[in-house]
Amino acid sequence: MTKLGKILSSTAAVALICAGQMARGQEAAAASGVGETGLEEIVVTAQRRAQNVQDVPIAISAFSAAELENRGVGETLDLIQYVPNLFGSNNTGLGSANAYYLRGLGNTETIATFDPPVGTYVDDVYLSRQNANNFSFFDIERIEVLRGPQGTLFGRNTTGGAINVILAKPGDEVAGYAEVGYGRFSKKQTRGSIDLPLNENFALKVSGYYQDDKGYVKNVTTGDRLNDSDGAGLRLAARVEVTPEVSWNVAAAYMRNDGENLLNFDCNPSNATDCKGRFVTTGLRESFPTGTSQFAGVGIAGRKANYNLGNNVDQVLVTSNLEIRRGDHTLNLITGVVDLKQQFALDFFDGRGGPSLAVPNPVVRGFTRGGFTILNDGHHKQFTQEFKLNGKLFGGFLEYVTGLYLYDEKNITDFADVFSIFTGAPPTNVGLALLLGDRTLRNNTTATAGYFQGDVHFTDQLTFTAGIRYTDEKKTLNVGDNRAACAVAAPAATCLFNANLVAANGRVIPKTLTTKLWTPRFALNYKPNEDTLLFASATRGFKSGGWNARATNPTQLLPFDPEKVWSYETGFKTQFFDNKLRANVTAFYLDVSALQTPSAFVNPNGSIAFITQNFADLSNKGLEVELTAVPIKGLSLYANAGYQDDKYKVSDTLLPNAYGITSVRAQQAQCRAQLAAGQVPLGPSTTVQPVPAVTPPLAPNNAPACAAGIIDAQGNIATPVRTPTVTFAVGGSYDYVLGSSGGILSPSVNVVYRSSLETGTANATIYSGAIVGVNGSFAANPNSGAFLNGSQSKSHVLVNAGLALRTEDGNWTVSAECDNCFSKVYNQSSLSNYTYLSPPGTWTIRARRKF
Repeated sequence: MTKLGKILSSTAAVALICAGQMARGQEAAAASGVGETGLEEIVVTAQRRAQNVQDVPIAISAFSAAELENRGVGETLDLIQYVPNLFGSNNTGLGSANAYYLRGLGNTETIATFDPPVGTYVDDVYLSRQNANNFSFFDIERIEVLRGPQGTLFGRNTTGGAINVILAKPGDEVAGYAEVGYGRFSKKQTRGSIDLPLNENFALKVSGYYQDDKGYVKNVTTGDRLNDSDGAGLRLAARVEVTPEVSWNVAAAYMRNDGENLLNFDCNPSNATDCKGRFVTTGLRESFPTGTSQFAGVGIAGRKANYNLGNNVDQVLVTSNLEIRRGDHTLNLITGVVDLKQQFALDFFDGRGGPSLAVPNPVVRGFTRGGFTILNDGHHKQFTQEFKLNGKLFGGFLEYVTGLYLYDEKNITDFADVFSIFTGAPPTNVGLALLLGDRTLRNNTTATAGYFQGDVHFTDQLTFTAGIRYTDEKKTLNVGDNRAACAVAAPAATCLFNANLVAANGRVIPKTLTTKLWTPRFALNYKPNEDTLLFASATRGFKSGGWNARATNPTQLLPFDPEKVWSYETGFKTQFFDNKLRANVTAFYLDVSALQTPSAFVNPNGSIAFITQNFADLSNKGLEVELTAVPIKGLSLYANAGYQDDKYKVSDTLLPNAYGITSVRAQQAQCRAQLAAGQVPLGPSTTVQPVPAVTPPLAPNNAPACAAGIIDAQGNIATPVRTPTVTFAVGGSYDYVLGSSGGILSPSVNVVYRSSLETGTANATIYSGAIVGVNGSFAANPNSGAFLNGSQSKSHVLVNAGLALRTEDGNWTVSAECDNCFSKVYNQSSLSNYTYLSPPGTWTIRARRKF
């Protein structure tokens, strides 16, 4: 029997045993009178219709508004503490964007030719861009995290799963809340909402939030405070009961996020003895005199040439859901409009060069234009229209949901890459700024999809589900070079124009990509009693293809294919003792073909090169356990655990792909030959040495086939990134009644453990300890020793806690909470051998009034 077969059969056996034991436990509980209180029942729409979460044969982590408040969840990134096998962090540089990895599938790119495999939905409207998916919660009804591909009902770009956010609708009575908070790093926060029913058929809801802080990072070069999380949002929602059978919910929201996630260090790079805080050394400033530019003379085109250090995102979201009910059938017309603008100038090299074995901790330069700076001016517009019909047929024998989905997105991204090198000439902090690329990318996506899923109830206990979705997608690309040298009658072949998009092997790079694909789903679920559900399923999903748009040379702007996945699941959902204990368990096997793998490495001149390709396939098998309990009145406990074992599946071919890219096996053979010859990967960088005021010379040969793509520094196939083998979280809260005063004191705690993981595609890490190779002696090595910089992230434990005091009626609440209470530092992400650290611990005091 295969490993998968053992997992599935073992889970099924455990499910049957538990079903019998739990049924007997419930009978005993009823006899003893247990059941005064129970777990909150959560209604979800994971199958595009309202169902109790315990009746849905999908692995779901669902949270009501009250539960989110009790657990201190204030933004989408907080969810990683409570969902098994979900890992996430801010994108490198961008505090407004979250890179989620769910069951091993994720994406760290935000440029518009890439799509995230964990989709974010707000009120059934898909948010295509990862650039602004880290938004604060200020008016939530519930959140559903659907684990595994959702290609049948939610569509493309959900190979890893979906985060479904449902915002609160206007209520029937005048009610609301107001909240103020203050926290570490001078954080100030206000949130509020009010329901305004104007009559029995029309109601409004107005909600908003504002937050501002100084930032937890000190720039020792400029004096700026960085990595703040400033933001604001305003939402107006309306509910109209047109007739008893027709209702309309419409909302418009504006959200601004000015957060950064800049490279920073827990010890001052300018003074290694100063380790109290977080530090950066870039010379790029947050503000500059009006009418002047920090990038004057570099040759950057457009308004981005005047940008200062920072990230600013403005997003407008309009959602509309017109619902028509007739008997057992409901028709929904769901419309979404998204308008997103993002402007940033971010330094990814901290105003100096990148780490290498020769210089593992580069000398502080304070380059005034940053070490490696990307300037971005993006505008992204999206329109979606869905027609969804669901209902019952044949007396309830068949429950169905079917629909048509239309998607249109238009993107304009104007961006430039600036790389600074040390020339040795005063002033040394200015350096020589090389404009590696300045281009405008215009890419559009249109997609049409139709879907149907039916649940056939053979008996009251046995249900078979079958669904299918067909997607017809078209993507187009247009690129123009903004550099003055390319604005001539006969531009050089290195200019980024459509006509120059030809691969190194002479093959023309397509400017149009089409995908036509069926994504089915099959599931079987059995309910031996009202409190137990056993299920098994097979689901297909896909993630769109695209282009390697961060290329600075036309030969590198290569396409990559769609990522396709089959997921097989089995598990059980149970509750017993009058719903005082809930246990949900899922085993899964994920089979991914043409995995899209973003990779970055350091060029011989020290700059960053980005490449994304379908390097390999991937498999992942694992187990997820979620436990929730209310053993006594006022005490809530929860625990979740995730296990996963993923690996790349690499073809044995030694032939290059259609665009001349070396195969993984051929690259591996080259790497091992280079290592056998005494060459050393991650070798020297010329950026920390005096160089001519022209293109710097190439670095010595340093085993370039190693520590690149998905080949590690030892010549092995790398470990997939951001997939800890084991994740575990446990926590709870208790409501203690303060005598006759009527007050309730509620302490809470949450402890999270993650095993070690890799954050860089090639697993490249620089360790202490000299190494000698045929190409020279180096101060550090790529094999073992004390960690200095790079991909490795050690296992870690995080502790979050809170204490709330509220009145018995819940109208007044004062709370204090801390996130990462002991300021645990761990590697959250990495880019070109630099390590991006987790945020430090924070605390917040809040006061809330409900009315």
